[in-house]
Amino acid sequence: EAEGTIALLRKAGLNCVMLTGDRQSRAGSLAESLGLDYQAALLPEAKLAAIRSLQVAGAVVMVGDGINDAPALAAADVGIALGSGTDISRHSASVCLLANDLLRLPWLVRLARETERTIRWNLFWAFAYNVGGIGLAAVGWLHPVMAAIAMGLSSLFVVTNSLSLARFELDGPIMEAGT
Repeated sequence: EAEGTIALLRKAGLNCVMLTGDRQSRAGSLAESLGLDYQAALLPEAKLAAIRSLQVAGAVVMVGDGINDAPALAAADVGIALGSGTDISRHSASVCLLANDLLRLPWLVRLARETERTIRWNLFWAFAYNVGGIGLAAVGWLHPVMAAIAMGLSSLFVVTNSLSLARFELDGPIMEAGT
């Protein structure tokens, strides 16, 4: 599932790099088969340094499951541990996938992007509503009772919009271009 996951993550515009404690020869053949840049024979401190150097270019997501991954998972902008991972890797990560299915990663990226879109829309709506409501109230065109009713309806709209994330499809299209 790694090959399919990497293809979907790349389709989403993400760069993938393999950081491993495995020997150079073993890591090289795996990375070549997956078409990945890689760094091998890394101790935990070296993985941590690699994460920090990647963060210079932008946000970094680290996926790992071992004891040696724990410091890098904690230092990454988002650390994702696999459910089969060690206790320390699961506790060091921001997110823990309960299943050991790597294809959950593109789904997780899609969910995170949809969550961010929902938050941005809710903030836009709340800002626009409040600016309009305050303006109307300031000139005396909005009765306080109507303002209270409108505020309740606005809050209901924001909560309902947020709850739509609960229906986010796990088995839907994993990743579409531009999502």
